Amino acid sequence: MDITIREATPEEYERLGEITARAYLDDGLLDFGEDDEYLHQLRAVGRRAEGAEVLVAVHEGELLGGVTFAAPGSAWADIAREGEAEFRMLAVAREGRGRGAGEALVRACIEQARAVDGVERLLLSTQPTMLAAHRIYERLGFVRSPDRDWEPIPGLPLLTYALEL
Repeated sequence: MDITIREATPEEYERLGEITARAYLDDGLLDFGEDDEYLHQLRAVGRRAEGAEVLVAVHEGELLGGVTFAAPGSAWADIAREGEAEFRMLAVAREGRGRGAGEALVRACIEQARAVDGVERLLLSTQPTMLAAHRIYERLGFVRSPDRDWEPIPGLPLLTYALEL
């Protein structure tokens, strides 16, 4: 399948926000369902695009998913330190799953990180139940970095993975 990865356009922000929110909701990743406050951040693609790079996966005009790439110094980086980049909010629409969009988005983040001077490592946080995503990360060379695991809110453990560039 021919998937194009590119920067999201403002016309796509609302649709990508809904894809991202829906993916988190459908996969049971939000403790409070539709009432979860994190949904606002997931839907706020325009806000993310102001301080990070929002990439989308598109096939024949169909928006399949997206990811937020946070270069060093970005306000959207949660765990990255000096010399590190991070990606967040990777989401693929249900109809786009199994078509390579998630892996293509992760590969694009790897390329972005390698293109930034001084970046030696690419990081991500993931929930323990996101096993399909973990398989993609491991296949692409990411390794678990348990010393960086964290809880953004009490009771929400996040695992971290790192890729040495």
